[in-house]
Amino acid sequence: MPVQRLMPTEESADLVELTRTLVEAELRPRVDETERTGAFPREVFRTLGRAGLLGLPYPEELGGGGQPYEVYLQVVEEIATGWASVGVGVSVHALSCFGLATAGSVEQQERWLPNMLGGDLLGAYCLSEAHAGSDPAAMRTKAVRDGDEYVINGAKAWTTHGGEADFYKVMARTSDDGGGITCFLVPADTAGLSADPPEQKMGLMGSPTATMLFDDVRVPAENRLGEEGRGLSIALAGLDAGRLGIAAVATGIAQAALDTAVAYAKEREAFGKAIIDHQGLTFLLADMAAAVGSARATYLHAARLKDAGRPYGREASIAKLVATDQAMQVATDAVQVLGGAGYTRDFPVERYMREVKVMQIFEGTNQIQRLVIGRHLAG
Repeated sequence: MPVQRLMPTEESADLVELTRTLVEAELRPRVDETERTGAFPREVFRTLGRAGLLGLPYPEELGGGGQPYEVYLQVVEEIATGWASVGVGVSVHALSCFGLATAGSVEQQERWLPNMLGGDLLGAYCLSEAHAGSDPAAMRTKAVRDGDEYVINGAKAWTTHGGEADFYKVMARTSDDGGGITCFLVPADTAGLSADPPEQKMGLMGSPTATMLFDDVRVPAENRLGEEGRGLSIALAGLDAGRLGIAAVATGIAQAALDTAVAYAKEREAFGKAIIDHQGLTFLLADMAAAVGSARATYLHAARLKDAGRPYGREASIAKLVATDQAMQVATDAVQVLGGAGYTRDFPVERYMREVKVMQIFEGTNQIQRLVIGRHLAG
């Protein structure tokens, strides 16, 4: 049954209903085949963009929807309930637009943001490197100024939409003094930019992940976002928002797993009655529902702090930690509820279990989230 949501405005409620309609009409009919073949659902992102769902948290004057972050995240959750790969893609796309929306010049925003937020241009985010996943300050990718251009050399690992995106938000070192990380927008057709073959993953087959290679990639200085040396602060600020996106995606997967488990438990009979009527199983389902509800409440609390302009970094890490750990448990329990059937591909719960595992890893592992939370507590 649909999740009951308390929306700040009637427009917000309409957006969620529109999202549910699109999920049922455009996403669910395609998810099984696309996840099986690993095809990239580019047209789905165009559909979401035309519906105004890719730019919801950005100001209307920049081409966005002007919606509170708590509304945007609930839209992301609804999308992820139908298709996790697309939910992750929406969150990553919003993250790839963050630097331009917050640090870009008016001219840069007018040039790129309308097509980015409208879905004509799909973004990717290049921060991690193979040797520096949880330590972005240790990156080796360099950008050297050469007249009116920068020349970028290096490699960026674990790039969602790698090889499929239309532009890449790239962090590169512009000095050798231990700091000096700068942010750039790099169009996908720039000479010298290429993608390794996609990683062979255990889940999220519809979301390609690849290492992006920069071989004397020349980028005009006008594609730099903000001043030299500000890139890491832009990246870290964006990650707080991105962690909430992943918390919402994980909650959506958990909701889908719960819905599947409940529907199966109502139909499957054992010892003369539906298995949902056996107390032991009912308690398990109740715990799953409590986990989903608490995950949702946690990310919404952080989003409301963000919307109010208050610090929310610690709460974003808490939301990411709680939502993804809870979702992993819920997906595992859903497989258990379905028993042997849950271990087959006849039902989607095995896919949910595979998909949600990476939520505990990317956007900062849950061990890193504990470190961030601990540092906040230490003051």
